[in-house]
Amino acid sequence: MPNNPEQLITILASEVQTLLNDRLQNPAMIGIHTGGAWVAERLHQELKSKMPLGTLDINFYRDDFSRRGFNPVVNASEINFDLENKDILLVDDVLHTGRTIRAAMNEIFDYGRPASLNLVVMFDRGGRELPIAPAVCGETIELSELQQLELSGPSPLKIEVVSND
Repeated sequence: MPNNPEQLITILASEVQTLLNDRLQNPAMIGIHTGGAWVAERLHQELKSKMPLGTLDINFYRDDFSRRGFNPVVNASEINFDLENKDILLVDDVLHTGRTIRAAMNEIFDYGRPASLNLVVMFDRGGRELPIAPAVCGETIELSELQQLELSGPSPLKIEVVSND
């Protein structure tokens, strides 16, 4: 079972603060709907940050609708700041194949050209199909292809392993 998400927020916040101190000059944070948006919101609070915070719904940018077999529920993306030359902290709850992150990157570049893009994830479960790696990761976890992590939130954040037998 994964570690407590509330503890992981504290760990992530500490690592993000180090990243901010070391190399990010003009930061902004964007969370991917829904789990990543919740994690971004909690990180923003934990950091007591004044950096811009936005959310991104990548459903129209996905390339795997037919494989996933679902009809997406689309939420509005909310990026109320200029992305040009920002150091973006892109936040998601679980990194798996990398396809969600690829879709998020496509949408971000439709808004503008950031100076850098730094991925922050609560959980990395491996299984990459694309060459994507997080700058900050709370925990690496191994699951079978029949298992998923489900995050609920935003406060408190809760995580559980669900089997898709």
